[in-house]
Amino acid sequence: MAAHGIAAAALTTRTGRKILVGVIVVTLLAAAFLATPLVAIPFAIAGAAASAPTNASGTVPTASGAWGYPLAGGYSKGRGFGYNPVTGCGYCSTNHQGYDMAQGCGSTIFAAGPGVVITAGSYQGYGNTVRIDHGDELVTLYGHMEWSSLRVSVGEQVTAGTAVGAEGNTGNSFGCHLHFEVRQSGNPIPPEPFMAARGLPLK
Repeated sequence: MAAHGIAAAALTTRTGRKILVGVIVVTLLAAAFLATPLVAIPFAIAGAAASAPTNASGTVPTASGAWGYPLAGGYSKGRGFGYNPVTGCGYCSTNHQGYDMAQGCGSTIFAAGPGVVITAGSYQGYGNTVRIDHGDELVTLYGHMEWSSLRVSVGEQVTAGTAVGAEGNTGNSFGCHLHFEVRQSGNPIPPEPFMAARGLPLK
């Protein structure tokens, strides 16, 4: 009863009201400080998910065993392997040694299989390029990527689905696309049957 009387008397004075407001403000600040980590956790989780290596549609490449597609989701097919002249392109070879596929500038490109990165940078007419050695003299090449988009470096171990860079228009290219090439013992082989044999048919 005496405590209630003291509190009531404190509220009737100006100094008492200031003290009470100060106590309330300090209590609210302390509560906000303690709650900050709880509020920040969902944003941190969302930020980590947003930085995962995916393309614009947010999907990951389809895989079959240890191998997967170098792009995630749908894509437009360009030139296939073999004789494919390009009208109006003087520097484009008529004997195309890879398979062109596109989702649009900046789309994420992924390693198609497990191996070691042996090139990460400018490479011949392919522009910004990644090459991966899969062992047994098998190498895949990912050409024409955007400058400064590479996510791997020489000597790095990768697996199918590892993001290696972004679709671009570097080197001897006539528009944003991925030039996907497969070489066996140094010789280019058609990517279409190679991928189909691994349960990953190309268009």
